[in-house]
Order: sequence, then C-alpha cells, then structure tokens
Amino acid sequence: MRRFKHLTWTDRLRIEKWLNEGMKPKDIASKLRVHISTVYNELHRGEYQRLVGDTWEFVSAYSPDIAEQKYQAHLRDKGPALKIGKDHELANYIETTILNKECSPAAVFGYAQQEGKQFKTSVSVQTVYHYIKKGLFLNLTQEELPRHGKHKQAYKKVCKKEAARAPAGESIEQRPPEVKERQEFGHWEGDTVYSGKGKVKTTCALFTMTERKTRNEIIIGVPNRKAETIVKAVDALERKLGARKFRLIFKSITFDNGTEFAAADMLERSCINKTIPRTKVYFCHPYSSWERGSNEHVNGMIRRKHPKGTDFSKVSKEQLAETEKWINEYPRKIFGYKSSAIMFQQCLNELGIAM
Repeated sequence: MRRFKHLTWTDRLRIEKWLNEGMKPKDIASKLRVHISTVYNELHRGEYQRLVGDTWEFVSAYSPDIAEQKYQAHLRDKGPALKIGKDHELANYIETTILNKECSPAAVFGYAQQEGKQFKTSVSVQTVYHYIKKGLFLNLTQEELPRHGKHKQAYKKVCKKEAARAPAGESIEQRPPEVKERQEFGHWEGDTVYSGKGKVKTTCALFTMTERKTRNEIIIGVPNRKAETIVKAVDALERKLGARKFRLIFKSITFDNGTEFAAADMLERSCINKTIPRTKVYFCHPYSSWERGSNEHVNGMIRRKHPKGTDFSKVSKEQLAETEKWINEYPRKIFGYKSSAIMFQQCLNELGIAM
C-alpha cells in the first residue's frame, strides 16, 4: 500500500539529521512511514547550494528551514486555497485518498460518502481536476491519476472481420433483452488477462468475470489459457458455491472468441450433476471487445495493479484477492457512488442467497 502524508517541521529536522548520517532516501521513507516519492519531493523542496570550504565548490544540500518556508508559502498562496479556501482538511483528504487508494477525483467523493466525511467546503470533480492540472497540490500531479488524468477514448466500431474459426456456441445476438439491458442479475462477461509482450515468459494468466448489472468482479489465477483450464476454474467455482447457488448467480456468461473459451458445452454443463446445465454461454462477434464493455473496463483497472509484463506466476492469491477487493469496493458513479460489492450483496439478499 502506498502511504502519503504531509511532513511536519519535526519530520524535516529528522530528514536533515538522517541525511547528515548518510541515510538513503528509501530508508528515510521507511522510518517516516511515507512513500519514497514524498521524501524525494521534500528533498527537492528544501534543496539549496552549499559552499564546501576546503574545495570551494558548491554542492546540493537539504535545508529544513527552506523546505518549511516553501511549504507554508504553498499553503498560503498556491495550495488548494481557491474555492477550497482554508479547508486544508478537505485538500489533504483529496490528496491522500487519490494517492493511497489509487482512485480518480470522482471516486474520492464516493469514499467520503461511504466514510460519512463532512467538510466545510464543497467543490466539484471538475474543480479538483483543475487544481491537479495547475499543480496546486503538494504531492499530487496528473501522473498519479488513473490514465494520467486523460479521458479514455470511446470504442471505435470497425468493420467486422471474418472470424478465424466459428464461435464455439451461441452468438451474443441470441441473448434475451433483459441481459442486454442489464435488468436481471446473474449475467456475466468473461475474459483472460495475461502478461503480454515482453521479456516475461510465463503461461500464467488471470481468468476474470464481471457481473453485468452490479459490475462485481471475480479474479482467478490460472496456470495457462487452455480451454480445459478455464473449465476447471469454473468447475471449482461451482463446487465452492454448490450447484443451486451457482445456477442462480451465473445465469449466463458472455466470452470473446478466444480459444480458451472453446469448450462451451463443458462450460455450460454442471460438474456436480452432468445431466443438467449450470449456465448459458454466449460469444461476442469477432474483434468486438466493446460487446463486453464492463469486463474490458475492469481489466483496465486490473492493469493499474498488474501492468502489462507482470509475471502472474509471481502474483500470490492474497495479492489477487486485494486487487479484487479494491475493484469491488471502488465507488461507482453509476450507482450513486455505492460500490459493486454493495450492489452485488443487495442482489444476493433479494434472492435469499447467503455467501
């Protein structure tokens, strides 16, 4: 977990002392329990040129006095003191929440709502983006924002190419209207996330599923992207939930035309009672990832935690569980800043399902 906080005068005196003792920035960050970038920002803030008497050369040094003066000036004249005014508690909450929870400015207001936070001042999401763009926060820049503060471009539909092979099951066109319109709970989108191009040579990947109505996410680590491996992952999930619960929660799953989903009949058939179906599988049109928009969006969130080139053989179950929890507890504007976890639980309660 990344840790950010504003440094105090006492912290600055400690930094000066530790630097004189030869301590490295990484160790200073550890002792102060802050992210290393906080220390580097502080060293830059308090930097000055000191004349060395025996060599008559100027060298860079750190002054806690200079750093404190710049910090106070920043709060007075430059910091988030425009519409926020003197509500430094709000400014600090916005900054630390974005940095520590790796979220967007919009999600900050969702977390504040979840936590019952109240501040003296009200600002819009657009105002926060403006402050960040202008560099009015001490440790927060556009580089720390999801997608570096740039809006994601809308999917551009392209002319459909002929598929390399026929879909393994029914087309997405056969889905009932209530599935397409997200009216009914229990319809999912599935995909795999893998390391991608680069030096990493591993077959390990993530099998991901997103519930269309609530956007709740399931992330399962798999050793490879073979069709039988995906079937085994779904089998394990059915055994964990039981056949009845599984059928209620997983009414359908929509996949792309990847070979890992080719065993449609085995994905649909219960592993507990092979004479009955457990779900219905649909397939997108070739080269039409926007038809699984929710899953594609969440895969982008996964990439924030596990960028392309990640060796998934070295990512533990605990780390995947943390990523899944972060995604499902992320405030969603579409739900009035309630999380997917809350919406998912509400649907389970309505069905009388205990997890």
